[in-house]
Amino acid sequence: MAQAPAAETPATGPAAGDAPAPGGARRRALAALCVTEIVSYGVIYYAFPVLATQIAAGTGWSRTAVTLAYSAGNLAGALAGIPAGRLIQRHGPRPVMTAGSAVGALAVAGIAAAPDYGLFAAAWVMAGIATAGLYYPPAFAALTTWYGPRRVAALTTLTLAAGFASTIFAPLTSALAGPLGWRGTYLLLAAVLAAVTVPAHAFFLRLPWTPPAGQGQAGPARGADRNVLASRTFLLLVTAATLCAFAQYAALVNLVPLLTGRGLTRGLAAWALGLGGAGQVAGRLCYRRLANRLGTRGRTVAVITAGAAVTLLLGLLPGPAALLVAASVLAGAVRGVFTLTEATLVTDPWGPDRYAAVNGVFNAPLAAAGAVAPSIGAAIAAAVGSYPVLFAILAAAAAAGAALAAAAPAPPRAA
Repeated sequence: MAQAPAAETPATGPAAGDAPAPGGARRRALAALCVTEIVSYGVIYYAFPVLATQIAAGTGWSRTAVTLAYSAGNLAGALAGIPAGRLIQRHGPRPVMTAGSAVGALAVAGIAAAPDYGLFAAAWVMAGIATAGLYYPPAFAALTTWYGPRRVAALTTLTLAAGFASTIFAPLTSALAGPLGWRGTYLLLAAVLAAVTVPAHAFFLRLPWTPPAGQGQAGPARGADRNVLASRTFLLLVTAATLCAFAQYAALVNLVPLLTGRGLTRGLAAWALGLGGAGQVAGRLCYRRLANRLGTRGRTVAVITAGAAVTLLLGLLPGPAALLVAASVLAGAVRGVFTLTEATLVTDPWGPDRYAAVNGVFNAPLAAAGAVAPSIGAAIAAAVGSYPVLFAILAAAAAAGAALAAAAPAPPRAA
């Protein structure tokens, strides 16, 4: 499905986002965001799975309780993304992302210093709120506006770089945890987060942020947002993407026990999980070709359907080990493509002018699904007594998402 030419509509106003910022400044901003996304995800997201067991052993809190605090932070971040998107829409990404950097560093230091579980959980909630100014959505909003028609190339570059966050920080965290312990490791990571992200966001995100037409009039702008958010197209697409996100996160977290149940050693299963990260990078490299061939709806249906298929494949495939590892890499490639599909699901249909505000709402249920997917997935596996059955259920959820995406009416700017 070919994408129709951009047009002015009440939902988008003039295509202000299609006027890119000056080249040198935006390249510096992109480079800074590549670095800060690696550090932000590495410190707040990927360090925890490495340290969780040590935290539980050192404090006496159960692994479930420790993970619950982490999940509460992720849920807080999902909810905070809505007002963060509105602030970015009005004031630009620089103040929001700089504030998120400072709050995030303080929160990680608070996690390290927490003397009891209540303060530990509160620090995780604070860290989650900070991620609304640190993770992909604010960076996507910045690049979508500053790069105009070249935004897909910029978004691809950003996600390729951020794909190495786990590759860098998982082994780094493991190496630090031995001599420093989990508290010392988190303190050092908090210092790294502050030293890298605060100045990078403060000094390299200074590009002009011109409010689109009507932005100064809160009523018309918010009315346009409500028209988009209440549309059948938006509701079906966000529900489809949420089901896909839930299935992918639950499958990712439960991949190791699935593979060990198929006879792989824990070490080989961990390698299969890690190689899925390489698959994400490969998938993102293929995104532009997919975007050139398919419109918004067709691309979304294709990617979610592929996710359902590879999840079912993992559930049904008994072996050998080489095929299971290959399937894990393929699943990673689909996750990589889905990240970029998600990044453009708002811009392609409704234009870039209100991207930050609308995408803040769009991303909230996806982030919430990612937060609850690990625990719900584990609960389903325990209830049915089988990880392969869990993966079949997750595949069905993703397939339902693909059906909803296919039923979405063609939005104003997509085929």
